[in-house]
Amino acid sequence: MNYLLPEELTDSARDVIEQNSPLKRTICVAESCTGGLVSAALTEITGSSDVFQRSYITYSNAAKQEDLKVSRDIIDTFGAVSIAVAWAMARGALEQSGADVAVAITGVAGPGGGTEKKPVGTVVFACAKKGEDPEQVVAELKQFGSDKNRAEIRLQAALCALDLLLP
Repeated sequence: MNYLLPEELTDSARDVIEQNSPLKRTICVAESCTGGLVSAALTEITGSSDVFQRSYITYSNAAKQEDLKVSRDIIDTFGAVSIAVAWAMARGALEQSGADVAVAITGVAGPGGGTEKKPVGTVVFACAKKGEDPEQVVAELKQFGSDKNRAEIRLQAALCALDLLLP
């Protein structure tokens, strides 16, 4: 066994490390629903220490507030699974880490926790880059489908997050 994680995930992580390394671009991840899966995939790859700066596993709202400086008002107004919170997580991770790029992931992996407006399979991503206007953070909400199980949703979310880390 060469890798602990699925090949699809480690292949994507390898692309992130190999494409960012020659650019000397450092990366950071703020994870909620993926619970460290993106970080684990990145650290499976030899040479990741040249690129991967750190991660924040901010599963609870309190952790988002304490570690990433996400405002309680934003969480209370929009909910933890929202573009506003993902945006704030990405900005917070970028500012706290000093990395060149930060990606944030927050969502509802299920099987419980979904609502009519935010069903299971709802995941929000945001990407912030050093030196860019803080108002220009890229954020996107995706629906992976309530027909998928928790593992499938988390895997798809991790793959999307890794794509955002490509230069």
